[in-house]
Amino acid sequence: MKKIFLFTIFILAMINADAQQDMLLYNGVIPGAKVPPTTYREESITGEDGVLRISKVTSPEMIAYLPKKPNGTAVIICPGGGYEILSLVQEGVKVAEKLNEIGVAAFVLKYRLPSDLIMVDKTMGPLQDALQAMYLVRKNASLWGINPAKIGIMGFSAGGHLAASVSVHYNDLKVQNQEQISLRPDFSILIYPVISFGTVTHAGSVKNLLGENPTAAQRSYFSSQNYVNGQTPPAFLVHANNDASVPVKNSILYNEALTKFKVPAEMHIYPAGGHGFGLQNKTTKDDWFERLKNWMESNQWL
Repeated sequence: MKKIFLFTIFILAMINADAQQDMLLYNGVIPGAKVPPTTYREESITGEDGVLRISKVTSPEMIAYLPKKPNGTAVIICPGGGYEILSLVQEGVKVAEKLNEIGVAAFVLKYRLPSDLIMVDKTMGPLQDALQAMYLVRKNASLWGINPAKIGIMGFSAGGHLAASVSVHYNDLKVQNQEQISLRPDFSILIYPVISFGTVTHAGSVKNLLGENPTAAQRSYFSSQNYVNGQTPPAFLVHANNDASVPVKNSILYNEALTKFKVPAEMHIYPAGGHGFGLQNKTTKDDWFERLKNWMESNQWL
């Protein structure tokens, strides 16, 4: 009871804070975690391109961004990085701030990156963290002024793969959930996502998550288009035709699967833009975030 009370006080303090706040995903021991070697420490490096890249995450967190004028909708954001690093600012913080502008609460997920050094089963660590984030946001929705029926998940690149994995595997028991809270996102936003772990995948994401020689069963499980059904959340997808890292066929496969089961979906494919353009595809005057805003309004999430 004491831990629950302290957690509630912490949440309330976050609501009244002006800046973003960090929150640990797990209270105490992280399920399935190993004690990392002393040399295994989180690293943050800003490259020559100005992008901050975080690696070797051992303590998964959510960074909460709460809007000044909330409308009750929330989005959990999964930054990309090929399951090797996290592009936490470009595909996390900046997106959260943009969502805040339209009244949406945002939670940037700093999930663990696959490593046999820190996880009993590295293939399930990121998915476990994303499901735990969904659990926490829905469980504490009222404290944040969030409508529990308006919680979505968003991801970029490998983060899009993670968001899609949650969208199709939300019933898999990867986290403690004694209250049996639904972990199904109400919608998903997938930006140049890795969807398939088959022939049109991103090889680096497959290798980092599953290792050098994944089994056919592993490849199938992490090919989200294989598990779409009538209960899969509606989706908004963005991709560029000339994406050389994650072929546009990934988004097309997911859209086709959603269409097959009559799940509402909207997809925007741009002629150019490559991969990793974040909020701004500089090759077009069109603003995909404005398209996202329209989609959310039409579905009454704004």
